[in-house]
This record gives sequence, structure tokens and C-alpha cells, in this order.
Amino acid sequence: MRRLSVVVAAALIAVGSAVAVGVAAPAALADTQICTKYGSTSIQGGKYIVQNNVWGDDTTQCINVTNTGFSVTSAVHNLPQNGAPAAYPSIYAGCHYGNCTSGSGLPLRVSDSRFSTISTSVSMSYPNNGSVYDASYDVWFDPTPRTDGQNTGAELMVWLNKTGSVHAAGSQVGTVNLAGANWEVWYANYGWNVVSYVRQGSTSSINFNIATFYRDMLNRGYAQNSWYITSVQAGFEPWVNGTGLAVNNFSYSIGGGSDPGQGKRIVGAQSGRCVDVPNSSQSAGTRVQLWDCNGQANQSWTYTSGKQLQVYGNMCLDANGKGTSNGTAVIIWSCNGQSNQQWNVNSNGTITGVQSGLCLDAPGTANGTQLQLWSCGGQANQRFSLS
Repeated sequence: MRRLSVVVAAALIAVGSAVAVGVAAPAALADTQICTKYGSTSIQGGKYIVQNNVWGDDTTQCINVTNTGFSVTSAVHNLPQNGAPAAYPSIYAGCHYGNCTSGSGLPLRVSDSRFSTISTSVSMSYPNNGSVYDASYDVWFDPTPRTDGQNTGAELMVWLNKTGSVHAAGSQVGTVNLAGANWEVWYANYGWNVVSYVRQGSTSSINFNIATFYRDMLNRGYAQNSWYITSVQAGFEPWVNGTGLAVNNFSYSIGGGSDPGQGKRIVGAQSGRCVDVPNSSQSAGTRVQLWDCNGQANQSWTYTSGKQLQVYGNMCLDANGKGTSNGTAVIIWSCNGQSNQQWNVNSNGTITGVQSGLCLDAPGTANGTQLQLWSCGGQANQRFSLS
């Protein structure tokens, strides 16, 4: 379900309660077609639920559900682009109007350390047939561990693409760089906070940590650490047509797996502190530092088969400016496969740049010590462990 006026929201809550609460989604054993307004089915043994969710229109919409996602096979929506959308066909993990997936760990309090490990990815396809829509994530938060009914904390939307003249709910309140991209930030309140991040420049895929956007919401005063995340959904809001929209693949993980948020700490042998991205920044060019280990996503590094040290799933440890001299700053930058983002993790505890041959070096032991490249000397300030 999506943002609506309070009156419409109240009506929809009643409808949703009647058709969804306490009704388990049947499993999709093969490709399944759904044409009923609120029809849904589970896939991958109940790990995800796919829903048609035609909440804003009386015309028929059909979706074809596969084991990895869904596609809109038929839709004839034709709604004004300055109003609410027709539907939100989507795939989700968590609980939505009484339908809960298996193994999601949701609802989960934001203050729980596992929240920072929640990550998700999606790959989408867009038609070229004049459809008007947005392609978006819809992530719900409630003051209580709610599994049914309308969430009243916050709704986080992440728009990957949009067509026509549609825009996010409310008004634009700022811009921000997160998850390797620039976003417009929009805000509205319909009895709950609706915070939408609209990507500047469309994309058909994304892989990100939920906490990345939620931290920005907290900083803006639109969310609370005491709230619970209840579901992570990805799909489309069509206004006109919508046939051909598709989620090809969707993933959700908590506390493990190959998604961002799972990884290892890089701990300095001399300092005992972790390699850290200050203030959980995801801005390209942010210089990394030492900081007390805290288990957060900004200290979680994945060493890839391409010798990259990734954080957040899409940013890499980088020798600034492809520098090869002593004192070169070590930063994060969007992963690009270049040799200044490749590192050898050696058995003696050193981490050396493939391009420079220099060692990752901490010139101090205090919180905030900025890391650099330096000629390898075998000292403890150049030894690290991945754990």
C-alpha cells in the first residue's frame, strides 16, 4: 500500500483488513497469474510475497509471478498524474496487512544492532510504451512491532525511475548523496511521515543498506530509533498503463549473506580500532579513519574476488587520485575496477595497494586518525586483521 489522503487511507485500511489480515499467501509452484485486486502469492518457500495491490483504481491489472519476481502483463490504468497512483504491484519481505514472509526477522526495532545489517537489491525492466509510473522501494516503520494494519511511523520510498509529470508526495526539502548517487528528498505527512528519495538520473538496479537512508531520515527529524521496521517492498506505482513493468530479481538479507552490511571489520593491530567511514557517509571522496569498533555498516568491509574492499556494497577503498606516493589519502569511491581500488590482504597482516605497492598505514592510534599509503616498514601501525 502507498501514500494517500487520510480519508482514503482509512478506507483502504478497512479494505485491506478484510482481504488480507490473517490470510496466508498461497505458494507459487510455477509461474502464477494474479488478476484480483489484492491477490498475492509466496515464492522461494515463503521467503518473499508478491502482491498485485490495485488499491487506487477499479480497472483490471494482471501480473505474472516467477520464482524471482514478477511482471505486469495487463493494465489499462489512466489516472490523472497529479493524483494518487492506481496500484503498487510489488514483492516484499516482512509483514504487510497480516501476510508475513518467513525468515525476514521483521518486525525489528531500529535500535537493534541487526538493523544495520539489513540490505536489499533489485533489478527491474521498464517498457517503452508510454506508461506513466514510478519504480520504487517502499519500506515501512511503526512505533510498535506491528504485523497488520496501517503503519503509523514512517514510510521510506526510494525512487529509481519515474516517467510523465508525477512526483513524490509532498514537497522537496533537500538533496543528498547516498548509496553512490544524488537524490532529491521529499516529505509529506498523512498520519505517518512519508520520506521519498528520488534519484537524479534513473537506474534499473540498486543494492543498498536500509540504514543508509534511515540515518538520513533520523538526521532530518522524520524518524525515531525506537520504531520498528516491518517490511521492505519493491515495485511500481502506475498512473497510466503499466504493462511491461517487471521486477526481474529481488533480494533481502539480514545479518548475513553476500549483500552489503555483511562483511568483516578491519582492525588495526596497534590501535585496536576499526577502519571506519566517518559519520556513515556514502559520499565519494570521504577519507577513511580509525574509530572504536561498533559493528555498524560503515565498518563492514567485504573483500571481493577482484581484490576490492567494499563498504555499503557499492563503494570501494580507494587510493585518492590514483596516488602512489607516501601520504596519499585513502578514501571511499564508487567501485570502478581500477587498480587503485585493488588491495592485497597479506598473511603478515599488511594491506598493500596493487597499483602503488604501498601499505595501508595509520599514522596514529586515536579516534579520527586518517589512513594513508606509506612505504611498508613492518610496524604495527601497518598491520590489520579482517574479523
